[in-house]
Amino acid sequence: MPEYGYFLATEEFRPADLVEQARMAEQAGFQSLWISDHYHPWNDAQGQSPFVWSVIGALSEAVSLPVETAVTCPTVRIHPAVVAQAAATCAVMTNGRFRLGVGTGEALNEHILGHVWPPASVRMDMLEEAVLIMRRLFSGEEISHYGNHYRVENARLYTVPDEPVEIDISGFGPAATSLAARVGDGFITMMPDEELVTQFRKGGGNAKPVMGGTKVCYGTDRDEAVRTVRRLWSNQLLPGEMGQILPSPSHFEQLEPLITEQMVRDNTVCGDDADEHVSALNAFAEAGFDRIYVNQIGPGQRGFFDFYRTKVLPQLQR
Repeated sequence: MPEYGYFLATEEFRPADLVEQARMAEQAGFQSLWISDHYHPWNDAQGQSPFVWSVIGALSEAVSLPVETAVTCPTVRIHPAVVAQAAATCAVMTNGRFRLGVGTGEALNEHILGHVWPPASVRMDMLEEAVLIMRRLFSGEEISHYGNHYRVENARLYTVPDEPVEIDISGFGPAATSLAARVGDGFITMMPDEELVTQFRKGGGNAKPVMGGTKVCYGTDRDEAVRTVRRLWSNQLLPGEMGQILPSPSHFEQLEPLITEQMVRDNTVCGDDADEHVSALNAFAEAGFDRIYVNQIGPGQRGFFDFYRTKVLPQLQR
């Protein structure tokens, strides 16, 4: 039976709100937490973007649930040696209940220091080297590294967990899935794509966990929920590589007119039909996912957690 977790959206909520949502998630019966890692929100309507590592510190004191970043980009904005230190500290603070989800990132967050934003093939090569560096540092030994993309000299992490932090790799296509199977401790993807799961398993993933997530908008007024999704998260329906290459929230806002309310209705679970919510999460279970995370879009957080506690999770956990 899959594990069901809650996905905290740093793009949309203040730190204290995220901590309170984590408390409600634990009380509602969710088994783990994802948390996004952004420098910018996708648009100004979302309006937030706290530093994820500070929030995880607060979560470690507020709840007992495992926590994972979904996902951190350890290649451009923050050097992998620094990400390794942050991840190791989080693992210690959560008593080993922390996993590091990583991916190749988006220009929206990573180009802010003025570096050239590389093409996808180069970003994947950078990610593989970053994972190698972080794994070596998790050993607690002093390392030096002179690679194609990074230099590390005489670096040692003194605060490390008893076991190395597990690193899960995000992918949305065959190349990234192959990378995840080869060097990851698990695989993250955001669509219930059985073909990618099969590729990951056959490529070396074997018994490693496959994790996925989706966004919904619970509310008693379906039309209002649709409008909320379009206002806050229309970016998730943009096609192709736009999500990876557009550099600022204003660019995503310019594309919002392309996303209609009907597109939202067709692609996002909105409203209070428990069967629709169950069906959306069951699609991941049927595709072979081990852990499935859900995020509530918009302000109706308490209603969402009550709804999932009483109507949705009991059906999923039969």
